[in-house]
Amino acid sequence: MTVQARKAWTWAAVGLALWFLWWATGSWTARSGAAAGSAAPHVTLRHTLWDANQRPLYQQCASAFEAAHPGVRVRVEQLGWDDYWTSLATGFVAETAPDVFTHHLTRFSEFVENGVMLDLSPLMARDGPHDDPYEPGLLDMWRAEGRPYGLPTDWDTIALVVNVDLLQAAGLQLADLRRMDWNPQDGGSLGRVIARLTQDESGRRGDETGFDPNRVRVYGWQTPASGGMMGQTEWSHFAVSTGWRFQSRPWDGDLAYGDPRFVATLDWLANLARRGLAPSSERIGRISADTMFLTGRTALMPSGAWMVGHFARHAKFRHAWVPLPIGPSGQRASMRNSLALSVWSGTRHAELAWQYVRFVGSRECQALIAPHGVVYPAIRGLAASAVAAQRARGVDAQVFLETARGLTFPPPIVRHAAEVNDLMATTLERVLSGRVTAAQALPEAQRRVQALTAGP
Repeated sequence: MTVQARKAWTWAAVGLALWFLWWATGSWTARSGAAAGSAAPHVTLRHTLWDANQRPLYQQCASAFEAAHPGVRVRVEQLGWDDYWTSLATGFVAETAPDVFTHHLTRFSEFVENGVMLDLSPLMARDGPHDDPYEPGLLDMWRAEGRPYGLPTDWDTIALVVNVDLLQAAGLQLADLRRMDWNPQDGGSLGRVIARLTQDESGRRGDETGFDPNRVRVYGWQTPASGGMMGQTEWSHFAVSTGWRFQSRPWDGDLAYGDPRFVATLDWLANLARRGLAPSSERIGRISADTMFLTGRTALMPSGAWMVGHFARHAKFRHAWVPLPIGPSGQRASMRNSLALSVWSGTRHAELAWQYVRFVGSRECQALIAPHGVVYPAIRGLAASAVAAQRARGVDAQVFLETARGLTFPPPIVRHAAEVNDLMATTLERVLSGRVTAAQALPEAQRRVQALTAGP
């Protein structure tokens, strides 16, 4: 190195040291609440999510954020569902987690207990949002002991998706489905519709003499899976429409899985498979509920708003969305879930990460997302734009907005949720497969859940 080069390098180092001293003493650091504009240049924020369909949407928001924050790059990364949570857990331990991550309520209590999310209270007190611009109840879902750990990005409800070709072949119309009721004794008009939609290999229907439940060509109904602790698409809507509730309040560990109304609900669902009106796990193996529907093996099933685009792209037959049935309480009921963005508590760029989360949770960002019709934005009123975009593509998903205006309920929030979920998934799989009755398994499952949630 020449003398001139050495001098130039020395002055550059001195300049860098002076700049760092100014930055450290004369401006707010990321952890002390700086404004976004004070961040050092050439910072990369990582934002991870699991839905490939949402990645380009949030890249739009990331690009808008970068334009307002010169020198900042936001890298939006996507992993499949299972890999996503494994990668997050590994990152928390290795201290390589993303600065910002999309969050699901099934993992919320676990992450609160492990302290891996930034408490947003002081940042929200300083910057807002102060007037809760989100759809009712969404922001409260992401609080623990009054402290918020995420800003909502979207929401969903549940409806029924039906193969219209199979429906009409059975002599039924969409109007028949839109006024269905349900009860756990005989299934109500929903039970009659399910039987009518079911057809064995000889062409006999489930409500006809001679129907063979062991040789079924088309099932009238499919319960998507066991549902774990929350049964979002599987059974929660049925159970709550009887007047049942998961818990008296969030974080109450006394989940009411032994309640007679819940037992009766699960028993009715299990009986559908015993009667050949719905497929048992033994009969379909690893074939997913979505595949069963898309291949015409299932005529009717509950599903979530996040599946609208998937079925629109892949169904080779006419299909439609209709409301869940009215239950014994006189109301329809649907879980209303929410996704949110949270900030990793170990990030080195907490202030920038918060500013990015705040931007994604703002009307400005979510107004960019809504016209794509992929998700229903959390900001109050924007979901109608998403439904309009879906209608322009030939899909009428208005039922999800109508459902959100009716009786909705949040997922259960408890301590040790991962263990509770595993326990209930195993228990309910045994019930729905007919290996045990609901009355045999569920009261004991409730006692075991209570023991888990009461533990350290």
